[in-house]
Order: sequence, then structure tokens, then C-alpha cells
Amino acid sequence: MPNPIANPDSQLSLFRPCIDLHDGKVKQIVGGTLSDDGEAPKTNFETDRSSAWFAERYQQDKLTGGHVIKLGPGNDEAARAALAAYPEGLQIGGGISAENAGEWLSAGASHVILTSYLFDTEGHFLEKNLDAVLAEIGAERLVIDLSCRRTDRGWQVAMNRWQTITEMAVDSETLDYLADRCDEFLIHAADVEGKCEGIDSELVTMLGTWGKRPTTYAGGAKSLDDLKRVNELSHGKVDLTIGSALDLFGGDLIRYDDCVAWNNTLK
Repeated sequence: MPNPIANPDSQLSLFRPCIDLHDGKVKQIVGGTLSDDGEAPKTNFETDRSSAWFAERYQQDKLTGGHVIKLGPGNDEAARAALAAYPEGLQIGGGISAENAGEWLSAGASHVILTSYLFDTEGHFLEKNLDAVLAEIGAERLVIDLSCRRTDRGWQVAMNRWQTITEMAVDSETLDYLADRCDEFLIHAADVEGKCEGIDSELVTMLGTWGKRPTTYAGGAKSLDDLKRVNELSHGKVDLTIGSALDLFGGDLIRYDDCVAWNNTLK
């Protein structure tokens, strides 16, 4: 299903919703604190509201192109509930492979999101894995997640819940190479994810300067002005996901209704 909200003529960055799942619960966490050592990540928000509740809210407010991310095991049931509540309205990421991509589309996802499956355990790119997914579902149902960390080499894709730095740079060369193999890109700035200290303006600017595919940036948003800033820096070519700062997730910095109103200016 091609991206339903890409609007090259609008030149307006959109707010995109999210549902992050950890241990079967909807949470907002500080991305850099995820680990496999058994230590709990730093959590900004956890709710008893179901994933389906959030999906239904997004559907009610006509928000499309949002993503459901499974952060580790134990999240399949909650993910399926969200997709069932809003069929074709949400993307799904976390543990996606050539073997299960079709199943998640059948469960109601508009797209599947790939990150770690595209790399081996040492962070080397596995083109054969990308080709296997494309053979199963086609580029029009695929989002490539290039979530990254800053290094002395620039931005590098981080896999395995952002714990492992890969060999792949996030730059125009990489984006050009992958552009014909997906419908859009999703890019979390892992170093600022969940901190509510502001966006990575340089990363947003680079993504907007490239601007050849629908791209969603996530990480650090702390006010509605950040949505306006993403719009300005990217010339409307990059959308923004807002998490921990949003009042819908217990934050007190950004009103969800204001984000919905921003998107409605296109209508």
C-alpha cells in the first residue's frame, strides 16, 4: 500500500503518531537506555490503556502513517490488537523478517518496518535479506528504519534496539542507494530519543535537503515549535513523530490536539 499521506505539493511536515510497546505495555522510554543486560530502561510513561485504545484514537482523528514499534519480546499480542483496531492505518516494526512480513501485513499493517534484519550481528549490511523481504511484499509496503547515533564518522545506523552501531552511514549516498527499495524511511535520533530536549536539527536538515522519499524523523521534540522547526528545516519534506512530550503520553509540553489541528491545516 503506497504511502497514504505523502503530499509533495503541500510542503508541510506532518505530525505522525506512534505506539511504542515494551513488555506488552504502551510506554515512552529513553531510547538510549534499552539494553539486553536485564536492567529496565528509563521509562517516561506507562499506561494501563491498551494499544487498541491509542490506535482507535488515531483512527478517529484521521492520523495516518504512524508506527507501532515492538521493543523486544512479549509485544506481539498488543501489536496485533493495535493493527486490528486501525486496519491499514499503522506501520509495524520490531522483529520483522522475510518470514513474517506478510503475516503482519495480513494482520492489518499498512507497511512493515525493517532495521536489525538488514544487518548481521556485527552490523554488516545484508543485501540478501532486503532482497528476500522485497520478494515477499514489494517495496511499496516497506519502510526502512535508519535510526541512528552520532559517531566520529557522522550518523551511523544503530540496530538491536539502538544498542549496536552498524557499518551503514545515514547520508545522501545511503538514502539514494535504498530509495527505490522502500516506500519511505523512518529515522529515530537515538541519542535524543525520549529526552524532550529538542530535535537533532542537523539531521533533520540533511534529511530535508535530500528529500527524495517520504521520511519521518523522531527524537527529542519538546514543543509544538519543534514541529514548525522540522517543517522549516526540511522545507516540509520530513514528518515528525512526537512521543514523551505529548500529553497523550503523560507529557506536559505538547498538546496532542494541537498536533491534530496542525495536520488538519492541509484539509
